[in-house]
Amino acid sequence: MRRGSITESVHRVHAVVCDGRGRVLMSAGNPGLESFIRSALKPFQALPFLSSGTADQLDVDERGIAISCASHAGTNAHAREAFRLLWKAELDSASLQCPVPNGADSPLQHNCSGKHAAFLATSRKMGWPIETYLQQDHPLQVEVNRRVAELIGLPAQELVAERDDCGAPTLVLQLAQMALLYAHLGASQHAELEQISRAMLSHPDLVAGEGRFDTELMRRSHGQVLSKGGAEGIQCLSRVGEGLGVAIKVEDGSRRAKQAVALHLLRQLEWLTPMGLDELDEQLLVVNPSVKLSVSGALQS
Repeated sequence: MRRGSITESVHRVHAVVCDGRGRVLMSAGNPGLESFIRSALKPFQALPFLSSGTADQLDVDERGIAISCASHAGTNAHAREAFRLLWKAELDSASLQCPVPNGADSPLQHNCSGKHAAFLATSRKMGWPIETYLQQDHPLQVEVNRRVAELIGLPAQELVAERDDCGAPTLVLQLAQMALLYAHLGASQHAELEQISRAMLSHPDLVAGEGRFDTELMRRSHGQVLSKGGAEGIQCLSRVGEGLGVAIKVEDGSRRAKQAVALHLLRQLEWLTPMGLDELDEQLLVVNPSVKLSVSGALQS
């Protein structure tokens, strides 16, 4: 970050582009770097919600699928969508095991409440225990791991999981494996993943919120670029229909740095129009007229 002509802070970033076969096409830094995928896992944690038939049985629309993949802002609109999933499954917010955010009144306002609601609905439909739905050995979490492992070509028992801040398991993956997951998400060759990507792109306001990076980027992409961030400097992207995925990790976990790098790479990859990228730069990266984020370096093939 530069304040006037002076560099005030520097962030080290790793990034990779993969195709659907897991081939590294371009990279900067270490594509084999391991990190927790954090909330960028959410579209794949939603897979059992669809594959079990739960979403169909409950007549869940695209809004319901989008909120199940969300790291949302906790607005009334977001909380209502999460509650609607629970209501359709004949559950209530007391079943949610995500925390109540500071200053909030209900776990429905937690940014992961949609994911948890989909977990609970799936568990209810499948006859799995409700009280232990976040345990790593719960059938739901075992199925999530099986589906992720299948997509990246690993035995499920090799996956390493730890508890995320919302209480659900998250996975340790190499950066290239994260990019591979998002290559699959954007490929439009897998029915359930295609449903998920279409729902997220149709309702970007539910995936994050007004003024938030993922929402604003997906809006300006006109349904072409899917974006999902995770905590501690994780950002993943995919170009719909092309079967290419991007994963970014900022070593110090900076949110502003991952967003700056994502826009820089989108410009290099020509996935968005220059005008759209300029608008996002101005909205998201300009702190004030004298303080701006800039990126040096580029992806190399």
